[in-house]
Amino acid sequence: MAYQVNFKDASTIGLEISPVAEALAGLRANEARYFWNKYKHNFITTPAADAPDILTWIETILKERDMTFPYKPLEVSELEVDGVKWSFVFYENGLEVNTLYSLDPNGKRAVGFKLTDGMDIPKEFDGKFKFARQKSKLAGTIRGSFFVIKGEY
Repeated sequence: MAYQVNFKDASTIGLEISPVAEALAGLRANEARYFWNKYKHNFITTPAADAPDILTWIETILKERDMTFPYKPLEVSELEVDGVKWSFVFYENGLEVNTLYSLDPNGKRAVGFKLTDGMDIPKEFDGKFKFARQKSKLAGTIRGSFFVIKGEY
């Protein structure tokens, strides 16, 4: 069942089984606030099992860096605004992976990683990425990193 994320009240709906459900809900609400403030677009998530094509697309792009995650995906989201396809997956351990993929071949394309407040950096990132910190009223401290997508997907 789809869920329209409320960025004023960070609800754990769909994330209850995560050991960091509150922090992950804050991270998801932070994304919802961004898309509402910048694009006036509602952020809607779906259980990952209900939209396997979104997860498969993100996993295909991650293979550029030989990255696979053993974590359970809880929710996914996909939207298109201003000629950019955005895809998200929220994992049980508190990791968020998102893609920004311009539909214009000359536009920006990147994969972003965000870690919930208090989460350890997963071993898959050891020595590969540096994480910047960002404060959020909804999510506490978010640590994030990214890489530029080279291929066509």
